Amino acid sequence: MAALELADYRSAVARIYLTATDLDDFRAQRDKLFATHSQSAIKQGFAGLKYFPGTDEFIAEVDLREAPGSIDIDTGGEDGICHYTRAGILDTPWGELSLWWLQAYGGGLFLPVRDATSGPLTYGGGRYLTDTVKGTHGRGVEMLTPARVRLDFNYLYNPSCAYDDEWLCPLAPPENTLTVAITAGELRYH
Repeated sequence: MAALELADYRSAVARIYLTATDLDDFRAQRDKLFATHSQSAIKQGFAGLKYFPGTDEFIAEVDLREAPGSIDIDTGGEDGICHYTRAGILDTPWGELSLWWLQAYGGGLFLPVRDATSGPLTYGGGRYLTDTVKGTHGRGVEMLTPARVRLDFNYLYNPSCAYDDEWLCPLAPPENTLTVAITAGELRYH
């Protein structure tokens, strides 16, 4: 039963990403999902997620250049070690970020990010801009062409482990750490 509930949760996440009319609607739908779904990572006392105000400052169209590579990230949980290959390097105005492809059945794009807000204002382990295995399609990372990507950091969100220690998550590797403060997206929950 829990597996079907989790599948339903992921489907609900995908619907939010695909149907929200704007950033405010997206955030309202996420709050509703967190407050009502049995698979929410927040079990008690949910009072809404907190965000930086929406801004155009952290939206950019950037080049995606080829750069072979792979990385293994240990989740510390039952998922064990996740194997990723680099889909390319994003040349952002704030520094380079590696966009990863999960090497698993079905695969998926993954873009974890740490920045100067990680710890004091946002989750210390970093936030995600996309993890398409979880249904986060087309908001934070939008493919424009095979070599051009639109990034919208207003859609940065905390991994599930930021809300509850029951969850274990792959975190941003050192190469996906930006030295600037990305004051966009979700704030620290606790």
